[in-house]
Amino acid sequence: MSTPEKNRPAISRAVFAISVLVLSAILFVALNTFSNVSLQNARLDLTERSLFTLSDGTRNIVANLREPVTLRFYYSEDVVTEIPSLRAHAQRVRDMLGEIASVSDGMVRIEEINPEAFSVEEDKASDAGLTGVPLRTGDKVFLGIIGTNSVDGREVISFVAPERATYLEYDLARLIFSLANPEKPKLGVVSNLPLDTGAGGLLLAMEGRSEPFMIYQELQASFIVEFLEQDFDRVPNEIKVLALVHPKELSPQTLYAIDQFVMRGGRVIAFLDPHSEVSLTAGPAGKPVQGYTEASNLPVLMESWGVEMVPTEVLADRLRAQRVAAGARQRRQLTDYVLWQRLVPEDFDQDDPITAPLDALHIGSAGILRPTEGASTTFTPIVQSSPESMILDLERVKAAPSPDDLLRSFESADQRFTVAARLSGPVTSAFPEGRPLADDEEEAPIELQSSAHLTESIEDANIVVFADSDLFDDRFWVQVQAFLGDRIAVPTADNAAFVVNAVENLMGSNDLISLRGREPADRPFTVVEDIRRDAEAKFLAEEQRLQQRIEETEARLAELRAELPDGSSASALLTDAQESEMQSLQRELAEGRRALRDVQGDLRRDVDALGARLAFINMALVPILVGLVWAGLGWTRRKRRRARAEAAGRAIVTSNSSTGGAE
Repeated sequence: MSTPEKNRPAISRAVFAISVLVLSAILFVALNTFSNVSLQNARLDLTERSLFTLSDGTRNIVANLREPVTLRFYYSEDVVTEIPSLRAHAQRVRDMLGEIASVSDGMVRIEEINPEAFSVEEDKASDAGLTGVPLRTGDKVFLGIIGTNSVDGREVISFVAPERATYLEYDLARLIFSLANPEKPKLGVVSNLPLDTGAGGLLLAMEGRSEPFMIYQELQASFIVEFLEQDFDRVPNEIKVLALVHPKELSPQTLYAIDQFVMRGGRVIAFLDPHSEVSLTAGPAGKPVQGYTEASNLPVLMESWGVEMVPTEVLADRLRAQRVAAGARQRRQLTDYVLWQRLVPEDFDQDDPITAPLDALHIGSAGILRPTEGASTTFTPIVQSSPESMILDLERVKAAPSPDDLLRSFESADQRFTVAARLSGPVTSAFPEGRPLADDEEEAPIELQSSAHLTESIEDANIVVFADSDLFDDRFWVQVQAFLGDRIAVPTADNAAFVVNAVENLMGSNDLISLRGREPADRPFTVVEDIRRDAEAKFLAEEQRLQQRIEETEARLAELRAELPDGSSASALLTDAQESEMQSLQRELAEGRRALRDVQGDLRRDVDALGARLAFINMALVPILVGLVWAGLGWTRRKRRRARAEAAGRAIVTSNSSTGGAE
């Protein structure tokens, strides 16, 4: 007869339980030790665009390093213990540096230094140009990076500002790229905008208080920028890419120099504009700079390139319209302004390295590009409007219509218009007869006589044309913040990324392009936006009808009052019919104004209703569904437990019955 389970020694159960606990503890410690050693840099990035994963561009830059690069990370860890947000940001910087080092095969070395107060490391950090942020306690926080190569190259990020956290990978990759490529390529610039002095103009520049356009500073960080006078006879040979940024009307000799630059294989990026708003406000105190040009175009060159921009056409886009102040007289705060657009990835060529990584572009009163018939080049749109676009006449735009007036008269052409295009292929010279002579010239200068005139390009051209110059305006795309004497750019769009991407692509380098525009993508509530636009369109139509009705009523009342002598009362001199009409008009006027207030008050009704439904779903419906699911699972579990108990009870009864029978 076997020994029942309950008669086994109790000591064996205790030993077994203790053994399980000990083994579990050993396994837990072993797993933690293994993960700390082997999985230190392991990450799981579940974001849609892999915002926290090293991009291929960074990996390519690191893989192409020919000499070691050392990054010294100065971080005042002891000082920021009471600042959780800054501590979390510093950990992100440390993690990113670690990921870069882990894929560099030893070519990127990371040194972390804690510059304690009054230490030699703190003095070295200050002498190297790092910025120590003072705290209320009197301590300084250092959070900067000094990069060096094996020769004498040196690059500094004085303070890794949390405001630029979304650009962290790009800033680090650009630092490494600059150390690996100390010789910057040269970019030629022809512009009638004060790119290097900013809105303050030369006056503030002479005082040392100039604030250059942020796009110009981005270009300076990657290239040697050389401005060419807007009247020149030849583009220097060392310039690979020529940027024409809203130039004034150029002389035939200068146009010929650009033409021959393209014939020799030079690359061009041109920003032209039928109505440049930045040129009208880029001078001191918001006044135009001296010699400004409202419009820019290059019809002679563009005809040979195979593209045209009609100077009297301005783009309007209702679907991509930016929200602007509606005006003091409007009850609503914001309205759509169809002349200013925020273009999104749907409007970009996703196969072109210039535009593929971008999330948004902000433009204003842009022109429209079209290919010319019989062109030898291939016209490839890389930036387009949405399908809900139309063409406005330039004269109407100059009349400064209100945003609501533009919306009321908007009639979509149901087609996309090209704002930026890439032109590639063979190009013939716009000057088949050679260099044109100036009025005071009898023959070409000697230095130009020796250079052979080219009637065809020696290789396929690569030209990018953008029909807008307002994307350079800081107000359009960036929030500039002052930080301890430095200017920190917090972009709201990828305007700078487009410009630098285009120049780098034309230079022949694409490594950094994939890193720009990796900030969190714009994720608008498209349903809400559609409801808002439909509601606003109905509101504007009804508002216009009511406003016209009010104006007609007020005009008729004014006519009736004009019939009265000065100082007379209406009741004394008006006929019964006139008095009845006046009272009716006054009631109609009051009713019209009340209806107008109701329409204005109901503008957000549909949006608010949708918001209420979403709030109910998030705050009530989801918890209710979760509760019902748990209740169902609990009821199912109890039912199964009750069934098992009943089955066990029946088994015991059966066992007892059979045992009793045996006895």
